Amino acid sequence: MALKFLRQLYSLDTLDTRFIVPATSPPKEALEDAKLDPAGPLPSQSGQGKSKYAADNIQTPRWNTPEFYLYYVAILMSVFFMFKLVLDVSQESHPNYSKFSHLLSDGWIPGRKVDNTDAQYGGFRENIPYLFIVVMLHPVLRKAYDSFWRADTYTQVRPSTSSGRLTMGLTPSAAADARLNQRISFDVLFAGIFLAALHGFSALKIVAILYANYCIGTKLPRQYVPAATWVFNIGTLFANEFSQGYHYATILGTFLPSSGSEKGQPTFNFGHTLDSYSGLIPRWEVLFNFTILRLISFNLDYYWSLNSRASSPIEKKQLDPSNLSERDRVTIPAKPSDYSFCNYFAYTMYSPLYLAGPIITFNDYISQQRYRPHSITSKRTTMYAIRFIVVLLTMEIMIHYMYMVAIFHAKPDWSQYTPAQLSMLGFLNLKHIWLKLLIPWRFFRLWSLLDGIDPPENMVRCMSDNYSVMHFWRGWHRSFNKWSLRYLYIPLGGNQIPGVWGKARSVFNYLAVFTFIAIWHDIQLRLLMWGWLVTLFVLPEIIASYIFPASKWKDSPDAYRWLCGVGAVGEILMLMTANLVGFALGVDGLKDLVRGIVGTWSGWAFFATACGALFTGVQFMFEWRENEKRRGIKMKC
Repeated sequence: MALKFLRQLYSLDTLDTRFIVPATSPPKEALEDAKLDPAGPLPSQSGQGKSKYAADNIQTPRWNTPEFYLYYVAILMSVFFMFKLVLDVSQESHPNYSKFSHLLSDGWIPGRKVDNTDAQYGGFRENIPYLFIVVMLHPVLRKAYDSFWRADTYTQVRPSTSSGRLTMGLTPSAAADARLNQRISFDVLFAGIFLAALHGFSALKIVAILYANYCIGTKLPRQYVPAATWVFNIGTLFANEFSQGYHYATILGTFLPSSGSEKGQPTFNFGHTLDSYSGLIPRWEVLFNFTILRLISFNLDYYWSLNSRASSPIEKKQLDPSNLSERDRVTIPAKPSDYSFCNYFAYTMYSPLYLAGPIITFNDYISQQRYRPHSITSKRTTMYAIRFIVVLLTMEIMIHYMYMVAIFHAKPDWSQYTPAQLSMLGFLNLKHIWLKLLIPWRFFRLWSLLDGIDPPENMVRCMSDNYSVMHFWRGWHRSFNKWSLRYLYIPLGGNQIPGVWGKARSVFNYLAVFTFIAIWHDIQLRLLMWGWLVTLFVLPEIIASYIFPASKWKDSPDAYRWLCGVGAVGEILMLMTANLVGFALGVDGLKDLVRGIVGTWSGWAFFATACGALFTGVQFMFEWRENEKRRGIKMKC
C-alpha cells in the first residue's frame, strides 16, 4: 500500500499531466486512458505511440545486470561520502567554523543552527506563513465573490457536443464567456488589492508600464509591434535596474520645487511621502522581470491573432473548445474581444503567478479561464501539495545540517579544505540553488492549481539527473524555456535550416536567447558570461553528434552508450561550471575553487575518481530514460 502511494506520489501524472498527455491530444480522453498503474506502460494515442517509440530502438532493461550492480554500489558510496564531506566541514569542530558561524541563526531543529544566508530564499522562507494564509484565503474569497453574484447559475459549462442545448438560458459558448468574465472581474479586483499591499504607491508605476506596453501592442501599426515590444520591454529591464524603481522623490524633484532644508540635509518633497508607503515589497522592480515576459506574451499573441481574424481556427478544425490540447490552447488565438485592457491586466497581474511564475501564455490563460482544465482534480492537487511539503522539508533539513552557502559567503581559508570537500561544497551549493528555485515555483503553481489554472511545471527533473546542456535547459525553468521557444527562438529561425549553415544559425539563435535570459535574470557581467558559457558548451554536444552519429553504432549499443557516458561527464562538468559562475561564485570565486581542487596531485586523483562516479551516474540516467521510453514517455530532457 505504501509503495503504491509512493509510486503515485512520484509519478509524472502527479507532477504535470503534460508529461503523459501528448501536446496535440485532447486532454480529457487522454487522461481517462492514463488512469492506470504509474509504473506501467502508458496507452498509445490513436496508435501513434507504438510506431513513434519503436523507431527509437528501445533496448532490453539492464537493471539486473552485473554492470548495473556495480553502478549501484558506486552510486550509494558516492552519495554517502558526498553528504558526509559537507557535514564534516559544517561541524563546530572544524577550524573554519568561527569564520562563518556569525552567518547562522537559531533553527527549529533542536541543537542545530540554520543557514539562512541566501537572501533570495531567506526572504521567501520568512514569509511562508503569510503566503500560506493568502493561498488559503484566495479560493475562499473567490467562492464568496461567485456566491454573491450567483455565478453558479449561469457559468456551468457543458461540452460543446450538446450543441443547441441551453445552460440556464445560455449556450455553452455564452456560458463559457460568462465564466471568463466572472473570473476576470475577481482577478482584477484581487490583483489590485494584492498589488497595493505588496508595493504601495509603486503599484501606480507598474500600471503605467502596463498601459504603455498595451498601447504598443494594440495601437501601433501592425508591422512595428514585434520590434517595438522587444525594444520597450528590454529597455524597461534596463530602466528598472538603473533607476532602482523610479523613486517618486526623484521624479517629483525634477518638476516640483522642494521645501528648503538645512545645509547638508537632503531636500524634501511630496515624493518622499509616496516613497514611504512602498508596501511589503518596496523593490517591486526586482520581481517585475516575470511580468515582462507576460507583457511580451500578450503583445505577440495579439499580433499573431491578427492573421486569423477572418475565420476561427476552432470552427475551421471543428475542435471542442472545452477540450483543447495544450498546443491548441497556446497557439489558437483568443477572440478579438478578449484582447481588452481588463483581460490584459488580469493576466499580467494574476496573483498566484505574479511573484515568480510559472509563465503561462495569454492565449492559454484565457482558454483556461473559459474552461476549467481537465488536468486539475482534487487528488492530483493534493498529491502535488504533498510533494511540495516533502521538498520544503528536504530544504529545511539541508540548511540545518549543511552550511555550504554560509561558507562561500564567508570566504574562509580554502587551504584548510581538501579537494573533495571543496568539490562537494560547490556541488551542494548548486543543489541549494536548485531547491531555492524549485520551492517557490512549486508553491505558486500549487496556488494556481487550487485556483483552477494549470501552468507548466518548471522543474522537470532533479538537478543531478541531467547530462546534456541542451536537455538541461528544456527541463530547468521549463515554462520559461517554452516561452523562449515560442516568442524568441522560433521567430529567430530555430534550427529549421539543414546543414552546417543551419547548425551555425542555430548556435547564433542560442546565443541570442541566452543573452536575453541572462539580461532578464539580472544585468550583471557574470550572468552575461553565464549565458555565453552555456551557448559555448552547447557546441561540443553538437559537434559530437556529427562525429559520432547514433546510426553508425547500431551494432555496438553498449560501446556507444559508454562513449556517450564519457561525453556526458564532460557536459556535466561544463553545466556545473556555468551555473557556479552565473548563480553562485562568479568567475573569481570559481577560479579559487578550481585552484583548490586541482592544485595538488591528490586533487587530480580525486578529480579522476569523481569523473568515474559521474560516469556511473550517467549510465543510470541513460537507463532511466530507456525505462521511460518503454512506458511510452519521451520527455526530451
